[in-house]
Amino acid sequence: MTAKSEVMYDKAFENIVRLRIMSVLMVNESYDFNAFKELLEVTDGNLASHLRYLEKQAYIRVEKSFVGRKPQTNYSASPAGEEAFRKHLNYLEVLINENKT
Repeated sequence: MTAKSEVMYDKAFENIVRLRIMSVLMVNESYDFNAFKELLEVTDGNLASHLRYLEKQAYIRVEKSFVGRKPQTNYSASPAGEEAFRKHLNYLEVLINENKT
């Protein structure tokens, strides 16, 4: 079994949208708002609220810039977010393994 410090359930990832956002950011250096919106098939408001939540938890970093004259917002996982997500995944793996019959 994994050490206790490496296993932690995190309510931030209860929501499927936030879980998917972090999954994307764990395998991509960064991702922009419009790409998330298209991939996750959510509204602007819904996506923005989930991204804000993860930002308040310090799980993601937000970088605003301009591409030409158009504003662009990019997101990346913070070190704290990566650690929290790994611990959450470890928790789920332990839970699954403990309940195998």
